[in-house]
Order: sequence, then structure tokens, then C-alpha cells
Amino acid sequence: MDRLLVVGAGPKAMAVAAKAYVLRELGLPAPRVTVVEPNAVGGNWLAAGGWTDGRHRLGTSPEKDIGFPYHSTWARGHNHAVNEAMMAFGWTAFLVERGTYAEWVDRGRPSPEHNLWAKYLQWVARRSGVEILRGSVRTIRAEGAGWRVTVADAEGGTVETEADRLMITGPGDSRRALAQHPKVLSIADFWDLAGRRQLPVSSRAAVIGGGETAGSAMDELVRHDVLTVSVISPGATIYTRGESYFENSLFSDPAKWRALSIAERRDVVRRTDRGVFSVRVQETLLADNRVHHLQGRVVRVADQGDGVALTLRNESRPDQMHAFDLVVDATGGQPLWFLDLFDEEAADLFELAVGGPLTQARIEAAIDHDLAVDGLPAKLYLPNLAGLAQGPGFPNLSCLGELSDRILAHSPAETVAAGVSAARAGSPA
Repeated sequence: MDRLLVVGAGPKAMAVAAKAYVLRELGLPAPRVTVVEPNAVGGNWLAAGGWTDGRHRLGTSPEKDIGFPYHSTWARGHNHAVNEAMMAFGWTAFLVERGTYAEWVDRGRPSPEHNLWAKYLQWVARRSGVEILRGSVRTIRAEGAGWRVTVADAEGGTVETEADRLMITGPGDSRRALAQHPKVLSIADFWDLAGRRQLPVSSRAAVIGGGETAGSAMDELVRHDVLTVSVISPGATIYTRGESYFENSLFSDPAKWRALSIAERRDVVRRTDRGVFSVRVQETLLADNRVHHLQGRVVRVADQGDGVALTLRNESRPDQMHAFDLVVDATGGQPLWFLDLFDEEAADLFELAVGGPLTQARIEAAIDHDLAVDGLPAKLYLPNLAGLAQGPGFPNLSCLGELSDRILAHSPAETVAAGVSAARAGSPA
């Protein structure tokens, strides 16, 4: 049986697991989905995951759930049935089962706290019956037309598992910081201290980063007793995420994306997704006169008395040094964190597929319509790097239903439809 192994039990994994369950229930071909996860389903939305304290609100509407936009193109003649069945895994179905749907509507459909979003993902996991393999991936090896993955459990034991297809999700390690310094916190350290109400008292605090990771950290810091909080980012200012129909439609339906030039695509991503704060967070910060922005890239970290000095570099002016007594590195995840997992042979195959050393630009350019790297002997899906080539919604929560469609389709719609007919007739798929 075709087996798909997913690294990370987040929204993308649950979207694929639910869609595979629906396809099987409808008598349509779908792989067996196994998810490798060291913590809990939705772990990065919980305090233990190191990316949040679980109490901050989701930046995206929860109605953009694991089936959104409910416009399946998986196989001609079956799409309506797929869409209808996926509604049973939707956010509103989750609230109805909990008995909180009316309350949510009456309160104005607020975005849920991160921990509630994690509970929704766990609910999807239970309903879909997806297999969860507890552990962390240690090595990935190419084996014929598939993959062999070594997984280490919490006790230090290892198990090897095989897969025909592999999908990698997640932002990497939240414990990384730009410097080993007692006044510089990783995002994991920050949320750990904030959750235990043990953030050190500071007069001048700084958060490095211009994206939603930094926005959530800022949203938390302004609730504490600090005199000033500076956001450090290379942009001229802190941008608000575009939330009009025109921006959102590109995320929900990537059909128009291929018609845009690379420069136009980069501009859309820059204005709407990378290096931007959500509207809700921005409104909170605008009302607080302790919040300031410093433009530049941090190029040096040094002791200064009881604090830490950051040197900021800008192309148009000399380097500037600013002193703080608390710094949070909230630059976000590492897009290529997973490359260290590949053994030498698999890495060589990867380099051959993308045409050179494994840089982010080469990998992004090599991602095909199905969100897999073109040219590899076995499917390797990298939705977090598919934004530039395939659409800005794939790396985030904006079109999880479209994401699962593309990953679970073996071939163009005509071939899939033929396979469905064969399966319905009892022939091997």
C-alpha cells in the first residue's frame, strides 16, 4: 500500500490525514498516512512546543481550517462529495461537537487562542484515525523509489520506517538564538519564562524580527512592566499584513499565481506574509507609546555593563549600536532546518534534482505543482517552501484543502479519474 510519511503533526499533516481518510471512505485511492511527532498533535501551538505560550490568538481566521477553501479538484465527478465529507472535519463542526458554536458566533467569531487551535487539530487527528509515530526524525535515506527514515523515541531507542512519499513540515528548532548571552533569549526561552511569569524586569527590551513570531512576542512584552520595547527589523517600518479581498484571494486560490512574474510574487509575499504583523497585533502596539522600531540587521552582540549591545547595520548609513537589558530573538524558523537529516547519498540526489548546492532559492524554484521537489526519484513534499513557485498560501494556514488535494493526487486529473474508475470497478489502483 502506498505510504506517506509526514514529519510534524501540525495543520498541514492533519489536512492531509483528514483528506486521505475522506477519500478512503468514499472508495477512492489514498495513501496510508503516518505522522512523526516528538510532542503532541498541534505541539507548536502549545506552550511546550516553544513557539507560543498557547494563550495568544491565531493570526488567521479559524474558518480557514483544514478543509479550506473546500474547492477540491482531486478527481472529476467526485469533488462535491469530497468537499461535503471534509466539512465534518471543519472548525465549525469542532465547535458544534463541543457545544460552543453559538457562543463563538455571538461573540463575533473571534480567532481562537493557540491552545484551542491545537485542540482542534487533535480532534481532527482522532476523527481521521491517523497513525502517530512518537519520536524525532534522525536520518533520512533514499531507498529505490522511496525513503527510509530513522526515528528516535523519548527513551533514546530508534526505529526505522519506510515510506513511498515523504512530506516535511514545521519551522525547526525554537531554541536557537543569534548569540549565547544571558540577556539574549531564544523564542523558546522567552515563552518558557513568560508562561511561568518569570520574565526578568527590564527597562529597555528589544525583539528582533518583523514577522508574526516577533509580533506575538511584542504582544506579550507590552503586558509586562518595561519602559521601552524596540522592534528590530531590516524593513523601513513594521508592516501590517494585507487583509483585503484582493490579497486574501491570492492565498485562498493560487490559480492566478503562475501568471505573476517572480518579482511580482516576491512583492506579494513581502507585503502580506513575511515580515508583517497581523492587524490585531499592530493595533495593540500602535496604542502603546513604549513601542518603537529600529531599522537594521544585527551584525554584532557584545556585553555592555549589565546589559547587551547590539550593532545594527543599514546599507545607507554607518553602523549603529544600541544597548538593552533584554533581547528576544524572534526571527522565526529556519526554512532549511531539515537538510541536516539527509544522509550523504540522499543529499547528493537532492542537489542533482535542484541543479546545485542546496540553497533556499534553488529548492523553492524546483517545487512542482504537487508541492514536491521536481527530479527526485521519490516524492519529497516541501509545502513550507512552495510559496514562491506555487502560491503564498501553502506555507501557512491559508489553503490547507488545496494543499492536501495537490499532495494526495498521484497525477493530473484525467489520470486520477481513470484510477478512481478502476478502483470502483475492483481493479488494482
